[in-house]
Amino acid sequence: MDLGYAAECVAIAGEMVSNTNLTTITGDLVVSPGSEVIGFPPGEVRGEIYLGGSEATAMKNDAVAAYRDADRRSSNSVIPPDLGGRTLSPGVYESTDGTFRIDGTLTLDAGGDPDAVFIFQADSALTTARVSNIDLLNGAQDDHVFWQVGDAARLGKYSTFRGNLLAWNSISVAFGAAVYGRTMALNEALHFEGTDILPATRVTLPGNPPTETSITSSPNPSRMGQPVTFTATVSGDVQGFRPTGTVLFMEGTTIIGSAYADPTGVARFTTSELSRGVHEIHAVYANGGTAVYEAWVYFAPSESPTITQQVLNRR
Repeated sequence: MDLGYAAECVAIAGEMVSNTNLTTITGDLVVSPGSEVIGFPPGEVRGEIYLGGSEATAMKNDAVAAYRDADRRSSNSVIPPDLGGRTLSPGVYESTDGTFRIDGTLTLDAGGDPDAVFIFQADSALTTARVSNIDLLNGAQDDHVFWQVGDAARLGKYSTFRGNLLAWNSISVAFGAAVYGRTMALNEALHFEGTDILPATRVTLPGNPPTETSITSSPNPSRMGQPVTFTATVSGDVQGFRPTGTVLFMEGTTIIGSAYADPTGVARFTTSELSRGVHEIHAVYANGGTAVYEAWVYFAPSESPTITQQVLNRR
């Protein structure tokens, strides 16, 4: 989905954005057609603020277009509203009662496709419980998750939320919540309940440090029953640290194995199960988090070019 000019916006509201206490917004803040922003400071905006002018209008219009695009998509599945404890694959999901609720952890599994898209269509409301969480697995990305809500959304205290939240009317973000994505209350107000001590309530624009993944194999060609080692190398850098985490080895859309990228960014997978013939193999760095001093950094997933592994008859 294309967010257009709204892609750099982390907070959009139709009437106003309000805040109490400590909130950090990393990205641009937009109000249109209104022009009221309250509570910054003590809240902090690490980006530009656009209020009611032509630029704000263009960004708001593109956010509305993205909402309508998500709303028009045909759902792949109509599911119960309680998402906590579930693992879902890419697709368009509609709720049986027009709402979605997250209590516990919702896991979104991209199955090794870094371009996988998840869309959730709620006719009326989205709520997340205290300390609820959204986990991304096997290459899923914050920027490719969309929540289209027909009325209002509320994110609970200390909850972790991921994706682009597009609510037709209002959004409230509770004390200590962490949002990795965008919050867009298209017609009414966007409210943040900040914390009284650090860490602050926060909303962070998607944009993880980039990576590149390559793959080699040995021996190639090989013979049936002979072990073949696939080596993936993941490049990227934050303060001298390379990406670590899970690497998936795939033939087409099928995962044939996985391994952990070590501190040098290298992951190896060995198999003797390949059948006779030609196999098109690629590797996907699926993230998982990298410790950088006392911080936890999530590098962006990446996919290698495909290599051809030839397997001959046994001797």
